[in-house]
Amino acid sequence: MRAFTGTFVKKNGETRTMSYARLEDLPTTFLNTQTTGTGNERTLEEGLELVWDLENNGFRIFNHNAVVGTVTEYTHVDSTIENWRTTENNS
Repeated sequence: MRAFTGTFVKKNGETRTMSYARLEDLPTTFLNTQTTGTGNERTLEEGLELVWDLENNGFRIFNHNAVVGTVTEYTHVDSTIENWRTTENNS
């Protein structure tokens, strides 16, 4: 599993640092246990991405349009959510 850590400026002007996984990188079994509803996709503005916040254990929006610095990518030998902090790779 891949994970990322990045900082962005929120709409209210505060900065937020988030460690997250992209939905396509999450194990299907995990994602299926976290989603319910009608199955309709939400349309987001360009640069906004629905992600899984690894520290707060929930869906959040990451704003790529307001990134401060660089986003760091982490790659993992273990694909479980609980063990996401294993190997760091800068990207």
